[in-house]
Parts: sequence; structure tokens; C-alpha cells
Amino acid sequence: MDMINLVLFLLLGGFTGLLSGFFGIGGGMVIVPVMLVLGHSYDSAVGISILQMVFSSVVGSWTNFKKGFLDVRTGIFVGLGGMVGASFSGLILRTFSHKFLLGVFILVTLYSFLRFAFKSKSPAVDSPQDFTLDTRTKLILVSIGALTGVFAISLGIGGGVLMVPLLAHYLKIPAKQSVPLGLFFVIFSSISGVLSLERHDLLDLYDLQWGLMVGIGSVIGVVIGVRLMPLVPALWHRRALLGIYAISIGISIYKWF
Repeated sequence: MDMINLVLFLLLGGFTGLLSGFFGIGGGMVIVPVMLVLGHSYDSAVGISILQMVFSSVVGSWTNFKKGFLDVRTGIFVGLGGMVGASFSGLILRTFSHKFLLGVFILVTLYSFLRFAFKSKSPAVDSPQDFTLDTRTKLILVSIGALTGVFAISLGIGGGVLMVPLLAHYLKIPAKQSVPLGLFFVIFSSISGVLSLERHDLLDLYDLQWGLMVGIGSVIGVVIGVRLMPLVPALWHRRALLGIYAISIGISIYKWF
């Protein structure tokens, strides 16, 4: 690993972490397209993205826990489901073509863009939702985690795009509760995903090195992003996020063709 690449990947990690902390989006929305532009294979891009998630999700979840935003008891069941679902990510990458998976990645990113662009600018108050962790609820949490883990980790993106709507629909959990749960879920699913890719020989030493550098940079970026978010007006925050989504979609479509 030469010095230029080292600095480049640390900066990429810092930028991705900043976006994760500032916008609450998965790093894969940025990392996967950038890795493809730099000449990495789709498998390699997904692997590096997942490795970065391990670092940023641990730091972000610890911050949420200290602030009292994370319900660990609920998160454990979502995380266990994610661990099971993500264990199939290596098999999925082996089974489906890279073009097909990149196409799915584009659709998921486009869905996120449209969902955010056209949602109400004045959402209803997100009041905390109390519910009993009975057997039915636990099974729903595990199932949502497993379903999210299968798709999100295979695409190299965070699970919030899929998990937040599912938790809201089936358990009426508002976004302010489900976003910390989604980040906690990524700890389990990303570690399981890395092991699955390694088991299917989809990660090599270079991918691990790149992922480590991006991950270290992302830890620094997450802290900065969380601190910057309250300082920016909501309108500019919204416009900037839409711009990030648009750039990611554009690069991915270019690489798909």
C-alpha cells in the first residue's frame, strides 16, 4: 500500500464517516460507486464498504447508547436476525451477476432519493413508542433483521433504508427510535457479512487493508459529522443530502452501462 493510496482511502473514509454522522446514511451509498470508479470489482467494493460499516456502526451505536437513544434489548433481536441474514451475502454475491446486483443497488439508492425528496418537509412529531417484547414482537424483529441483512449487506449499503419503513409498518416504531436500532443492527450484520465474504473467497488481503483504512477514516468523520449537523439549517441539510444521492446514482448508472 503506497502513501498516496493510504491518504486517499483515509480521506474517503473520513468523508464517508462525515456523511454518515451528518446525514445518517450508510457509507455504501458513497463507497461502492467510488470503488468502482477506482477500478475495483463489485465484490471488492462491497467488501470494503462492509468493513467500513463495522467501525462506523460501533462508534455511532456507542454514541447513541451514551445519549440514551438506543434500546439495546430491542436491538439485540434485530441484530441477531441481521447476523443470520448477512451470513448469506457471500453466497448471493457468488450466485448473481455483478451487473444484476449493481442494478439492484441503483434501484435501492433511487428509492431512497425519491422517498427523501418527496416526503413531507414538516413531519409529524416522532414520539417514543412503548411496546412489549413478547414472542410475536421478538419474531418480527428477528425477521426484519434477517430480511434487511440479506439484501443490504449483499449490496454493501446500510440497512436503514429498508429497516426503518419495516419497523414503522409492522411495529409502529418511529424513526427516532428505529434509526439507532438500524445502526446497532449494522454491527452484527457487517461482521457476519465480512465473515461470509471471507468464507466464499470474495475478500483478499488488499481489500482488508483498504477496508481498514477507510474504516479508520470513517471513525474520525462520524464524530465530526455528528458535531456539525446541529449547525446547518435544515433546508441546506436536505439539499446537500439530495445532492449526495444524485451523484451516487449518476456514477452507478454510468458504471452499469
